[in-house]
Amino acid sequence: MDNLTHSLVGLTAAKAGLENLSPGATTLCVLAANAPDSDIVVLAFGDRWTFLHHHRGITHSIVGVIALAVILPLIFYGVDRLWSRYKDQPPQTKLKGLVLASFIASATHPFLDWTNNYGIRFFLPWSQKWSYGDLVFIVDPYIWLILGGTVFLLTAKSRFLKVIWGVIAAITTFLVVASPRSGGLPSPNLIALLWIVAIVAFIVLSIKGARERWGRKIAFVAIAFVLCYWSLLGFAHSRAITRGNEEAAKMVSANGETIARLAAMPRLANPFRWDCVFETDRAMYRFDLGLLEEGTGNAVRYEKPGPELNGVVDYVSQQRSAQIFLNFARFPVMKLADPGCTTSTLVQLADLRYTEPGRSRGSFALELPIDCPVVRSAR
Repeated sequence: MDNLTHSLVGLTAAKAGLENLSPGATTLCVLAANAPDSDIVVLAFGDRWTFLHHHRGITHSIVGVIALAVILPLIFYGVDRLWSRYKDQPPQTKLKGLVLASFIASATHPFLDWTNNYGIRFFLPWSQKWSYGDLVFIVDPYIWLILGGTVFLLTAKSRFLKVIWGVIAAITTFLVVASPRSGGLPSPNLIALLWIVAIVAFIVLSIKGARERWGRKIAFVAIAFVLCYWSLLGFAHSRAITRGNEEAAKMVSANGETIARLAAMPRLANPFRWDCVFETDRAMYRFDLGLLEEGTGNAVRYEKPGPELNGVVDYVSQQRSAQIFLNFARFPVMKLADPGCTTSTLVQLADLRYTEPGRSRGSFALELPIDCPVVRSAR
């Protein structure tokens, strides 16, 4: 998930009671909820393929999360001890409380990341296997709204904090209502209206003293709403898997192919529409599926490389960027930009859950130059 979501989860957990475990626990919860993404430092030492190789790697695994959950409170406690000695006053933080808060907040990060289709490797360094929840899109405005409104009600106690939350609300409102990406939302006008109405409702609740009246109960209600939302997405996902398998069977019946695996992946803020990708013994397929509609849309099929392209596959497998990409890709597909080339061409790779060959999409697609003699010799 995005770091705004991780931060809101950390703040909500703190306001639900973790902040009472020790002074400084609220700040610790926010940092611990984001700590596994410290793997971004690899960008300072390598390229995008280095980052793809390490992102959601050891810092997101069980062993890495436990290590970070211990290190962070020790740093907090150590700094507080040094500061108290400098000021000649008793230490303020409680190590046991910090450790407990850190473990709870840290555990939310890999769980949230598991819920989307990017995946996570829980058992590094012993296993490179990726696990995917396929429940929530990597950015979810509904979670922003529920948790953002909650922590606004519980933390906006001063004029400064109200201004900060006003800026955050303005930025997220722009992203949901007016940014170019908002066109990808289902019924964008309706969602924009509901978003603005909800923002106004949270402001009214703040003015009416909701924090003083209900306190941490607000945080528990928000957590319950998010869990109910995930449960509904889980039900929708199971329906998408069932429908996806039915539609996939229709697609491959004419070709006599056998379905090996299928995934149904969420769309942005739309629990009724899913992207299905599946693999057979001969090809990779992708199509989109509406749970309230019959049939499918935008179906594509990519044949797997045959024996005639063994030389091309061998060449690709020796390239560092391709090795990293193929280790990450869940549904990798490959094609030649110009199969009948005379001098050189491109081998185009893509992860079909995100894009198709020849369409630039950051680290989710790759083009490698190849000499045509290699292509011809492979045949």
